[in-house]
Amino acid sequence: MTSQHIEAVVFDLDGVITDTAHYHYLAWKQLADELGIHFDESFNENLKGVSRVESLTLILANGNQADAYTNSEIEDLANRKNEYYKRLIQQLAPEDILPGMKELIEEIRSESIPVGLASVSKNAQTVLHALEIEHLFDYCADAAKIKQSKPDPEIFLTVCEALGADPAHSIGVEDAKVGVQSIQASGMFAVGVGSYLKQADLIVNDTTELSWTQVKHAYFNSQQRRGLS
Repeated sequence: MTSQHIEAVVFDLDGVITDTAHYHYLAWKQLADELGIHFDESFNENLKGVSRVESLTLILANGNQADAYTNSEIEDLANRKNEYYKRLIQQLAPEDILPGMKELIEEIRSESIPVGLASVSKNAQTVLHALEIEHLFDYCADAAKIKQSKPDPEIFLTVCEALGADPAHSIGVEDAKVGVQSIQASGMFAVGVGSYLKQADLIVNDTTELSWTQVKHAYFNSQQRRGLS
């Protein structure tokens, strides 16, 4: 099996490369507590793959405070949450890379396939630096480089364009429903990390099940069905 028809592989960060979800939860909870809004892990699930300001909007609405703040105040609150989060992720280290992911990316790169990152986190570079894997990514797009959040395809299209890759011949890897929707809206092949991602083209329960051989097999089968191989 060759890689001649795979032009790029683009990864989400949180929940795919490393699990910073708990740090996001702790930071949001600290802010919500300060605002007198009930916030728990169940509600936190609604924020997966959602931008910072959109997440705050959902939290405020949940606390019946949707109209309590100006846009400027909302931006200040979002920045406050981000400061809490940045302090928390200082604990990250290379051992926090999810099982098998560094090896997977190195295997992809060994076939001279460009690797990109598509994360709505503005702290993506900070996280990659802490994990000591910045050098494994040829291009990183984050919330600062796009106008539309997932499920809009803009972020994945931005990475593909930067890598000179045709989305129809590229693969995206995500752990959130809005992320999978973003990948598929871009025309890419979608790999979903999580059994709940039923709409993905390939689904694995977690990163330990993610093998490059399996991904290529599923991708090429899909390409043949679509007449793109």
